[in-house]
Amino acid sequence: MNFFLQKSELLDLYEKVVAGQRLSDADALRLFESKDLNAVGAIADFARARKAGNRASYIVNRYINYSNYCILSCQFCSFARKKRDADGFELTVPQMVEKAREALKLGITELHIVGGLHPSLPFTYYVDMVRSLKALDPRLQLKCFTAIEILHLAWLAKKPFPDVLAELKAAGLDSLTGGGAEIFRPEVRSAIARGKESAEEYLDVHRAWHRMGGRSTCTMLFGHVESFADRVDHLRQLRALQDETGGFVGFVPLPYQPENNPIPVEHPPTGFDALRTLAVSRVYLDNFAHVTAYWVGLGLKLAQVALSYGADDLHGTIIEEHIFHMAGSQTPQLQTEADMVKAIREAGREPVQRNTFYEPIKVWDGPPAAIEAKPPSGKSKVLEGNLATA
Repeated sequence: MNFFLQKSELLDLYEKVVAGQRLSDADALRLFESKDLNAVGAIADFARARKAGNRASYIVNRYINYSNYCILSCQFCSFARKKRDADGFELTVPQMVEKAREALKLGITELHIVGGLHPSLPFTYYVDMVRSLKALDPRLQLKCFTAIEILHLAWLAKKPFPDVLAELKAAGLDSLTGGGAEIFRPEVRSAIARGKESAEEYLDVHRAWHRMGGRSTCTMLFGHVESFADRVDHLRQLRALQDETGGFVGFVPLPYQPENNPIPVEHPPTGFDALRTLAVSRVYLDNFAHVTAYWVGLGLKLAQVALSYGADDLHGTIIEEHIFHMAGSQTPQLQTEADMVKAIREAGREPVQRNTFYEPIKVWDGPPAAIEAKPPSGKSKVLEGNLATA
């Protein structure tokens, strides 16, 4: 038994996890409220090892935003712009294809694409985007659109959203992103994202996608105005849908970035809280195969530590990220594959390159000498100005 658990007040919860028993909401709340981070982490590390062994994964991917124009005005968002704003933008499909073509030369296996709810782009734009990107390489996996974007596209197309999902799937969409979940509690949702889709709508979109054989990730934005009970309620609803469909491939908790956001937050997420949230998520979400430590929000060093607090994945190389950085994140815009392999090895884990569905592509046995240590020399215009979210 782990040293930190021998005399811990959480020993009964550890024994419950070891016995394969499901934690209750009250159990999860106890873990969140505990100050014994080492014990919480030890329980989560046991659950992680049972799921993933000693492996930790990453993906070689590239983020793209097609536009930051948005009809919504979510209080926490530093990314969205209105048409009158000078720093708003929208990409044409050929521009996106060129970004993707250059990224393919860097060895990416996934494009991660989201944007604002554009006020005027037609539904055909989105279908053409997916079809054109998939035509570049049928092996390229397209992880696109949040649930609220799908609802917006259904409104544009004047079709039920399951029909929109089916049409995008036929065009080449491989996975939905998990963004937009925020916190499901209506009162909290109203305080940080008034006008956004409800928790029920978010879950309904993912449910419909799963029922047609699609897979997706899911998220939780923590560390703003929510309570621990609100976090548990959020996790409970995700676990219930996973029981129903089994369609979530991974969970990605996202720490709130307060610097450039108008929501007053007395206690923004600390390293302690981030590790605790990852750990509780790993233990409570017993029907999820993977929990990701999103290095963009955590920083790579804390993400390394998270590999001993329940996480078994560090997300991706990304190439460039701006949504978290526009909100105040000071992490780098990218990590090379060598950086990811090195970070995983330093944490005592076995590095694995994965695909969109967390399936292994390559297990690293030897030294990462063959990995390109730096992006191509010289700045590339098509790699600049890229924007995205988890």
